[in-house]
Amino acid sequence: MKNLLTRRQFLGQASCAAVGSTALFSTLLNLRMASTAAAQGIPAGGDYKALVCLFFAGGCDSYNMLLPYGDSEYAEYAAIRADLALSKANNQILPLTLANPIGKELGVHHMMPEIQSLFNNGNAAWLANVGTLVEPTTKAQYQAESVILPLGLYSHSDQIRQWQTSVPQDTSAIGWGGRTADLLHSLNNNDNISMNISIAGNNTWQAGNEVFEYSISPNGSVGRRNYDATWGVNPAMNAAVDNQLDSDYQNLFQSTFAKASKSAIDSHLEFSAATDAVPDFATTFPEGNHLASQLRMVATSIAAHTTLNMNRQTFFVQLGGWDHHDEVLNNMDGMVPIVSQAIDSFYSALTEINEQNNVTLFTASDFGRTLTSNGAGSDHAWGGNHLVVGGAVNGGNVYGTYPDLYEGSPIDTGRGRLIPTTSVDQYFAELALWFGVSPQDLPTVLPNVTNFYTPGVTPPLGFMQMS
Repeated sequence: MKNLLTRRQFLGQASCAAVGSTALFSTLLNLRMASTAAAQGIPAGGDYKALVCLFFAGGCDSYNMLLPYGDSEYAEYAAIRADLALSKANNQILPLTLANPIGKELGVHHMMPEIQSLFNNGNAAWLANVGTLVEPTTKAQYQAESVILPLGLYSHSDQIRQWQTSVPQDTSAIGWGGRTADLLHSLNNNDNISMNISIAGNNTWQAGNEVFEYSISPNGSVGRRNYDATWGVNPAMNAAVDNQLDSDYQNLFQSTFAKASKSAIDSHLEFSAATDAVPDFATTFPEGNHLASQLRMVATSIAAHTTLNMNRQTFFVQLGGWDHHDEVLNNMDGMVPIVSQAIDSFYSALTEINEQNNVTLFTASDFGRTLTSNGAGSDHAWGGNHLVVGGAVNGGNVYGTYPDLYEGSPIDTGRGRLIPTTSVDQYFAELALWFGVSPQDLPTVLPNVTNFYTPGVTPPLGFMQMS
């Protein structure tokens, strides 16, 4: 849906438009041309695909999610993590069966048996030591500051934005999901509802130049009539509001407001009708699990995509509370099962509606965390491990380079703050290519991608089945 810019969005985009007006209009023109070309190239009968971004807000301690299991690498891990280490002797690590051995035995947190099964069954993959980079960076270059480094490297707000924009050297307000939607939204046959749907409110990832997120709740679209039902507004008041919105206004602002409001109501009614018609899933989503509630709504929206005439969709969900400066082990024991059970139910629901091969869920977070302890907790760091789930994933493998975990290693900037060995651009380029972005358009979506990958026949990392 081509939403009208809010004042916040306009100012945010204007402030980050360091490019001149000529370059800006050229970029917009190229986006429209590429969007038109993409629409013309869609196969007859449709070609549905969806990306689901699961954001761990706060900075996830992912080296206690994907961690060493072999004796020698576990000893190294236990030495640097000290009181933060999971106990192999007490069965706190579930072993993974890697389809392609990497010279290390790895496992997952003992409260993630569902993720272990998804991985071992070939429906999930891990990406090792991923993070924001402007260009390939060595420890010597980092220390000498002889390369461009991400802005606000260990700052929550900066790194959240950079993970969602994939432009670490700038304060851009346009996300790579939004730029992707600008390119591909014309593949959909519905101008009333955005292809970018958020179940977790406003986010940068889905903000584009033309396309913005359509925010819903875990219970569905929230429109004026939802509030009417809650508060018992008189039907006559509804009729009066509708009459106002249908009126013609000479004042530009009144007219724009009325049209935008009416469009929002119409979108709500169309989206609600489509999702309300979706039968209940046989899959059971765990009660009291907020992430599972969000993913159930995503699955419901996906089940309604034919009714909504959608061929491409993105979804944004979020689970916060990962800033564990204290009590890492106890906090993760409580939070990791929420993730594992929610993702497992989501994948089961996708299988139930036969969409598992058309939907890919991937995780992101502010940053990794220090391998060393601050006394029961860990602090802000850089590279971390991430999960990709879906039928189109080349699962059962760990992609990228899983690092040696000892203090003072060639990628340790101090306290186990690891320089990423895989950039977010490589990670996101693979997803974008699978989603339908052409190799020649990758630099439009990911401006730094050619610093790490030359678009061509071979994918950046190989974790997606390109078909």
